[in-house]
Amino acid sequence: MPETTPPQPTTQITAQHRELLDQVLDKWSLQVLDRLCESPSRFNELRRAIPVITQKSLTATLRRLERNGMVDRVVVNTRPLAVEYRISLLGKTLQDLIDALLRWTTVTMPEVERARERFDEHT
Repeated sequence: MPETTPPQPTTQITAQHRELLDQVLDKWSLQVLDRLCESPSRFNELRRAIPVITQKSLTATLRRLERNGMVDRVVVNTRPLAVEYRISLLGKTLQDLIDALLRWTTVTMPEVERARERFDEHT
């Protein structure tokens, strides 16, 4: 009798999955996570690295990522005290996925642009 591999359990996309993916994969979170994977940064360093983000959006993004365990907020004992944001151990598990998404967008962008042009010509 041939050996068969057991069927893989199917993953249902639940409301919890959607919420987490929305919070981790939104446009600002991806950029912040990508930056923090490179090195820890202070708030204003992140603002300079992502110049189109508003202070309010950056604050909300960092709080959301910290709440979800992706980013650590560390008080640096300097004079004056400073706050630094670092990718957490859990957040580091996203690095390969983020890199893969960025590679995918780079590779597929020409095809996507052609599809958009074809679509726009017919609408």
